[in-house]
Amino acid sequence: MENISTNIIDGIATITFYHPQSNSLPGELLRGLAAQITKQGDDASVKVIVLKSEGDKAFCAGASFDELISIHDIESGKVFFSGFAGVINAMRKAPKFIIARVQGKAVGGGVGIAAAADYTIATSNASIKLSELAVGIGPFVVGPVVERKVGTSAFCQLTMNASAWQTAHWALEKGLYNTLYDTVEELDKSVNDLAISLAASNPEAMSMLKKVFWEGTENWDTLLIERALMSGTLVLSDFTRNAISKFKTGAR
Repeated sequence: MENISTNIIDGIATITFYHPQSNSLPGELLRGLAAQITKQGDDASVKVIVLKSEGDKAFCAGASFDELISIHDIESGKVFFSGFAGVINAMRKAPKFIIARVQGKAVGGGVGIAAAADYTIATSNASIKLSELAVGIGPFVVGPVVERKVGTSAFCQLTMNASAWQTAHWALEKGLYNTLYDTVEELDKSVNDLAISLAASNPEAMSMLKKVFWEGTENWDTLLIERALMSGTLVLSDFTRNAISKFKTGAR
């Protein structure tokens, strides 16, 4: 039922992911998403990448709770959370600009994806939340990319106030979102217009700029895996297992 599709038109590669549970991200979907981003980044015919999800309610609900609750050892926990590291690292290392189309709420790893994009366009109802602490872990893997975008103070606010939604306008003010639109139609037009403009730009210049944008993150291949181990260890605790079981029955 979950899937990833890619459509390439006039140098614009649109990668779309879907999961029936509010576009949540199990390990297989994370690995597939990272692989597809890397593939389109390496394709000389692709000039710009658009990353989006299906549906009109949630952009991404973050980690799959079903998979979290099934983790029974540190290594499998590390492997699962390394999936988020893989997506973020694929996004930062792709030599193409990535535009994120955020049409609805983003939680946890979904906030990380929005932050890892080079330009993020959202609807005015695309509120965000880092709910990890509420289930006994923490936003360790997505933390570096979110903090890089919104700053330490805003990241601390998101992390510590883990049960509270922050509005799309808050995310715009903090720099997570670049522009907001009231309707999906306006959102799609803005994404398309920017993608067309970038596809007509100098690929070499954009590749160089991408490296400039991400200077200082060269250690993230190692850092994010270390962070994945932190989450993979905590998810095994009784506290976290009980919190996830309770949280799974309620709203994220």
